[in-house]
Amino acid sequence: MTQPPQLVLYLVDLVAVLVLTFGLYFPRHRRRDLVVAYLGVNVGVLAVAATLARSTVGAGLGLGLFGVLSIIRLRSTELSQHEVAYYFAALALGLLGGLGASAGWLGVAGSALILVVMAAADHPRLLRRHRSQVIMLDRAFPDEAGLVAYLEQLLGAHVHSASVQRLDLVNDTTLVDVRYEVAPGGGVIASSGGAPVAAALPGATGTGQVSA
Repeated sequence: MTQPPQLVLYLVDLVAVLVLTFGLYFPRHRRRDLVVAYLGVNVGVLAVAATLARSTVGAGLGLGLFGVLSIIRLRSTELSQHEVAYYFAALALGLLGGLGASAGWLGVAGSALILVVMAAADHPRLLRRHRSQVIMLDRAFPDEAGLVAYLEQLLGAHVHSASVQRLDLVNDTTLVDVRYEVAPGGGVIASSGGAPVAAALPGATGTGQVSA
């Protein structure tokens, strides 16, 4: 089987990152600043990887530099776990496009595999009843069983875990990270879409994000 021209790999990468960004990420999460980040990272990695592949500089050195830059970028702002996954998917697509000449059609297959996995893993219907949220309660709960029972009544859901982040007996508050599963047709106090939420019932205020 003939190897695809390098230009074809470039075009495959550009199409793949556009599908990843505008076909998957933005319609589902609506964060405009990360659209710029994903496109910039992908094209930047593609350009540098393609240059390194044709130069005497070791590709390992270039990939190491991009690893350091990626860590700095990820530490500069708060990103959720699904946003980090999209970030590295965009980076991986750029690497496959820039360094995939020797791999041939395997690089194209790798790009397609990344898109398929991201489309399935981040689908809104996958584990859609499972949520996580950080909640500030206006009551102190030193007893874990009482805390779980209160949260289940408050959320109308089955609580899988409740990790107390801060217990303030003076001000009578509890900050808790809750992982729970909403019952079919059950209500929750949070809005969807990853926006900050506030509690709709007395005794709690939402301070975190909901993830499905």
